[in-house]
Amino acid sequence: MTNRILALALSLPLALMAPAAVAQETAIAQPAVEAAESQATSAMPLTVNFDATQDKENILLLDLSNGRRVAIRLMPQWAPAHVERIKTLTRQGFYDGIIFHRVIEGFMAQTGDPTGTGTGGSELPNLPAEFNQFPHVRGTVAMARAQSEDSANSQFFIVFYPRFSLDRNYTNFGRVIGGMDAVDAIQRGEPPQNPTFIVQASIASDNKPPKMPPAAPAAAATLSADELSNSTSN
Repeated sequence: MTNRILALALSLPLALMAPAAVAQETAIAQPAVEAAESQATSAMPLTVNFDATQDKENILLLDLSNGRRVAIRLMPQWAPAHVERIKTLTRQGFYDGIIFHRVIEGFMAQTGDPTGTGTGGSELPNLPAEFNQFPHVRGTVAMARAQSEDSANSQFFIVFYPRFSLDRNYTNFGRVIGGMDAVDAIQRGEPPQNPTFIVQASIASDNKPPKMPPAAPAAAATLSADELSNSTSN
């Protein structure tokens, strides 16, 4: 199976929202827009054709604290500079331990900020936008940014449901190809009370073994002296 992108029907009447930063967008699309997006999705061949065994250099793996692994197909054909940034930071261990700090039901899960506040990034310079025609469907992975189109740095988000209002306003650089159930299980909130975090991010070609979250402390097998005294006196 060769690395090709299937044809996309992109001449769609889209009701675009204002190109505000993902970090600022909280409103969910209106029902009419949602219906239009759902209808458009059903008519579009949206599968990313790939052979993971032949292009492991462009597979991003996220081992999450919910005990599951996500596989993301990176698409340098769509956004070469952004894909290179993600791979560079991943290999530096930048994403290890970072939480999903903004997770909105019906919209997306955002991560990549070491401060966990939505305002941080890496020490590398911001990236010029690489907006493209590929739609923000379920499983899309795109870069978050501030108001400036050229302010993407390290933060990215994964889309739960189609959100075509983001098209050509954010750099779409990949798609979840495995473990979307793990994405669906990410804790919701802004920020969540018990946020899901990335235990380990890796590139498949580096052949790192999966890394699961540390086990919770085992319950004490025996009673303490005080507990034993209280239990026998009752």
